[in-house]
Amino acid sequence: MLRPFILFIFVLCGTNALALSHDEVIAGAEKMYQKRMAELAHRSMLDDDEVFLRRVERVLQTLLQQARHDYPSSTLWRWEIHTSSEPDETAYCMAGGKLVVNKNQVHALNLNDAELAMLLSHEIHHALLQHNLKEYLEAMRLFPVWTTRPFSALEDAVDNDATLLQALAALNFSQESEADMEGVKFAWRAGWRASELVQFYKKLTRASATPNFDSASHPAPARRWKAARDLAATLDVGK
Repeated sequence: MLRPFILFIFVLCGTNALALSHDEVIAGAEKMYQKRMAELAHRSMLDDDEVFLRRVERVLQTLLQQARHDYPSSTLWRWEIHTSSEPDETAYCMAGGKLVVNKNQVHALNLNDAELAMLLSHEIHHALLQHNLKEYLEAMRLFPVWTTRPFSALEDAVDNDATLLQALAALNFSQESEADMEGVKFAWRAGWRASELVQFYKKLTRASATPNFDSASHPAPARRWKAARDLAATLDVGK
């Protein structure tokens, strides 16, 4: 088994250096995740549909079996998944494999298991590709002042500070595209047909009020569907 991969970067600030490791990012994500789960539980919006939760867990387990092969270091993570019925929440995965899947989103899009697998594969790739760590490092590179502040403040800022959000928009945009493409290939290797997986993006496009327009952090749904469809056509050949 591979030992945990720890990436250190040193940002010089006077005579001091700040080191940020992936383990620290995972620890921070754990705290934020548990706080959010407690909030959802307090509002009776956490895991309130046992059948749906078990379905999500079953699909995720197939993906995690593939992760053990493709990303061996992720076997050391404490993977955790919960479902939410919060009306304004979507699916996401934090560093270290902390997932939330929104029941309302899945039901509204009428996702079958292959499409649900695509949603999950996209989200877990934000963690598998260490997107959070890369985002924090880029923030510190662009604004060295963050190397002198508590890491918890940076965690909050990358989600809420308007200046930082704008500065990181291009990186976030590219990370979404990367999670799309790597997610398709990964779920395909896990056993689903790529042509079935990418129907998720078709449904996402049809449900969007602005399917042909990029947002600050995401490519346009129609563009995501085309890219995924083009990739699927190459993967399913001979399968």
